[in-house]
Amino acid sequence: MNASRSGPIVGLTTYLDRAQTGVWDVSASFLPAQYVQGVTMAGGIAVLLPPQQVSPDAAGRVLDRLDGLVITGGKDVDPARYGQQPHPETDRPGVVRDAWEFALLRGALQRGLPVLGICRGAQLLNVACGGTLHQHLPDVLGHDGHRAGNAVFSSLPVRTVPGTRLAALIGESAEVRCYHHQAIADVGDPLVVSAWDGDGVAEALELPGENFVIAVQWHPEETLDDLRLFAAVVDAARSYAGR
Repeated sequence: MNASRSGPIVGLTTYLDRAQTGVWDVSASFLPAQYVQGVTMAGGIAVLLPPQQVSPDAAGRVLDRLDGLVITGGKDVDPARYGQQPHPETDRPGVVRDAWEFALLRGALQRGLPVLGICRGAQLLNVACGGTLHQHLPDVLGHDGHRAGNAVFSSLPVRTVPGTRLAALIGESAEVRCYHHQAIADVGDPLVVSAWDGDGVAEALELPGENFVIAVQWHPEETLDDLRLFAAVVDAARSYAGR
């Protein structure tokens, strides 16, 4: 497939959870449509990557057919992955999804595949690089302003770090949509923080160097009038395909 004519292929990880539709109430792999729309509106071809029990070699075969990867939002990463016991507010681990996404992410980083992490995706990237998480942000900040609850997204201002790739993409500051109760604690090596909010919470990470690896704690798919992050990963995927 010629990515320059038809658009680069961007894989998006999905949920593995209970789903109800019509008379059906089943375990299902699914993803909110906004993620797919973000990729396609930016000129990419979206492919869903459902959680499954596979080996790193099998994950590599999937990555061989992709030009970019988006690690999407969802439930909390298993705290055992970063050496902690679960907080009472931490989600029950999704063992299959965790293993699948860690395999995909590590394979993507090894081959220089462009990566965009969103919310859980930022936390997964940090843990994969040896970092840790605050398991319940209200315990740290004393408020729940980053996750209002009942599927209501909070609107928060963030400031980017000068000289980072993210700053070049979105400028000095942005108003973003957040829904998270966990956050970056110790930053994994060699990641750098590329955006902070007013509470001192790291709201974005990136990997220094030529390869495109950016992860944001917020949800860019909730505001598709601003496609800069999706456009950036699609453009990076197009360049990767051209190589």
